[in-house]
Amino acid sequence: MRRLALTLTAGAALAVAGVSIPAASAAPSAPARHGNERTCAAPARGYAACFARVVTDSSGKPLATSTPSGYGPADIRSAYNLGSASSGGKTVAIVDAYNDPTAESDLAVYRSTYGLPACTTANGCFQKVNQSGGSSLPKTDAGWATEISLDLDMVSAACPDCKILLVEASSASFANLGAAVNYAAGRGVAAISNSYGGSDSSQSSAYDHPGIAITASTGDGGYGVESPASYGTVVAVGGTSLHKASTARGWSESAWSGAGSGCSTLNAKPAWQTSATQCSGKANADVSAVADPNTGVAVYDSTRYQGRSGWQVYGGTSASSPIIASVYTMGGNLSGYPASYTWAHSSALNDVTSGSNGTCATSVWCNAGSGWDGPTGLGTPNGVGAF
Repeated sequence: MRRLALTLTAGAALAVAGVSIPAASAAPSAPARHGNERTCAAPARGYAACFARVVTDSSGKPLATSTPSGYGPADIRSAYNLGSASSGGKTVAIVDAYNDPTAESDLAVYRSTYGLPACTTANGCFQKVNQSGGSSLPKTDAGWATEISLDLDMVSAACPDCKILLVEASSASFANLGAAVNYAAGRGVAAISNSYGGSDSSQSSAYDHPGIAITASTGDGGYGVESPASYGTVVAVGGTSLHKASTARGWSESAWSGAGSGCSTLNAKPAWQTSATQCSGKANADVSAVADPNTGVAVYDSTRYQGRSGWQVYGGTSASSPIIASVYTMGGNLSGYPASYTWAHSSALNDVTSGSNGTCATSVWCNAGSGWDGPTGLGTPNGVGAF
């Protein structure tokens, strides 16, 4: 069972769009023995699973506390040099399966705790709909509800002035999730985050919307390819372990051992991916952000999962996908397929050069190194210059 390296959320106060983001307080102590677990079961063919991973206590239950532990908004914006970057009120869409009945109220707790402006249905910042835009919502699923809370909180952390559209698919089938993506794409959003995946599959037109940053998690099982991240029209988002460090940046990163990577055998290599990937098909990942539950993020969720609710610590490439979607929304370089802009401006990223996610035939597919590598892609945000 993995041991959690607890982090102190003590980043400097930041500001965005005139909003002060207070420095987070030190994290409370946690039980000495714990690990982490996925909150969604492995999917059947034609279905996806969410990639949220929750930190657990010595009994194997989610570790829930009355105050936040793990990285908060000040940490995320500091780690990725987001400074005063702003979206100008653009919208990030979150696509997930099933209903989280407490999504809006949980989001309110997260944002008020960290001093972020309210994001509600009443003020026009938040909207929750079904996969066709209606108000008749799907059934509740506690595992997917944790995913939704993680996604909403990470958009808030990275981009406090982003509006949020939550589209809840009727089930975790790719048909229903694709319908939700299509609906979101027609609503004028800047980015659509998809923190889920299943086995490698052929490109779906539902995820092909030029002018929108469609991000997808590469998975939490280490070396291996997942869809929709493997689609050529999608920004595949890998994962890192993120630590405070005595460096000019103030942070260090390495490839997270659980981050998915590899070469699709079903989807063609996009024109902007270079020979650095050594893949004949679409290579995962393109970019990355924090995903290791051992250096996880604070999330508030009151829909009980495994009998627990409250403040919890999460990771998985489910965390990195909404962070990257938010950075694209602030960067605003969305013409055509936004991944092409990132590949052309990779010098504006933090290059992650250490860590591994498994064993593979070609070293660069599973071992971090200078330039592109499978687990972390081209690197992590260093401001919005590559987005």
